Amino acid sequence: MSGFVIHALHVGGGTLALAPVPGAGGAYGADMAHLRDWRPALVISLTTEAEMVAAGAGGLAFDVQASGARWIGVPVADFGVPDAAQAGNWTRARADALAALAGGGRVLVHCRGGCGRSGMAVLRLMVEAGETPGAALARLRAVRPCAVETEAQLAWAKAGAEGKG
Repeated sequence: MSGFVIHALHVGGGTLALAPVPGAGGAYGADMAHLRDWRPALVISLTTEAEMVAAGAGGLAFDVQASGARWIGVPVADFGVPDAAQAGNWTRARADALAALAGGGRVLVHCRGGCGRSGMAVLRLMVEAGETPGAALARLRAVRPCAVETEAQLAWAKAGAEGKG
């Protein structure tokens, strides 16, 4: 059985979700079928290339785009936050995600386990869509209790309230 569960919230007029990397439970084909059926407009991957390959998801970018969705990679080390090298990728992902949400679209963010890094990015997008950090975190953790695992991730996510891109 697949461990690929999409945890979704309504944000900014659309649907924002977090999930583990497809294939992490050894069922890449089934996970991709579930992802395609969910019909995201955009998928943001926060995993490193090595994590993607180890999960059997080395072709995820191609497969997502072949299904008609956009894909943006923002590789972040496990338990980390985006660094200066990823600033441009995050800026593009952020702009595309907020535009998709404003248009009623669906955005899926994933990391290896669907908790820390993906929770951090989802929280940041919720804040940048206008929610207060505390209320957004409570709402996010109501659907994914493990969302945002470190103080650094929480600080990075809350920085969206200060207008930092």
